[in-house]
Amino acid sequence: MAVNLEFENKLWEMADKLRSNIQPSDYKDVVLGLIFLKYISDSFEEKYNELVAEGEGFEEDRDAYAAENVFFVPPGARWDSIKKNAKQSTIGQIIDEAMMAIERENKSLKGVLPKNYARPELDKTKLGELIDLFS
Repeated sequence: MAVNLEFENKLWEMADKLRSNIQPSDYKDVVLGLIFLKYISDSFEEKYNELVAEGEGFEEDRDAYAAENVFFVPPGARWDSIKKNAKQSTIGQIIDEAMMAIERENKSLKGVLPKNYARPELDKTKLGELIDLFS
């Protein structure tokens, strides 16, 4: 039960960060997109590390990921890259470009991922704080 409450508290904290900048109905779009980005990046990283440990040089081979039903995440779209740039004023554009890159590499995601993080009404400082909170 405590784990669920902790997760709910984190979600509430994320919503608080967005409260003054966008409509409450838009919170889910921002947060769910970041959750998805973090999830697929974590899944990719886990498989990446397995492939590195195998030592056969397949860690950047898209087919090695597809065979395991793991989305391939290009270098600039990986969470550690997003996290490293969280404080940049261009973080919204960086996330949008990451989403586009993931769609290019994974045809089943084409046209599905949100790409509206660069919009002016989304405070980039708050967006960076959300990324830190996720991390």
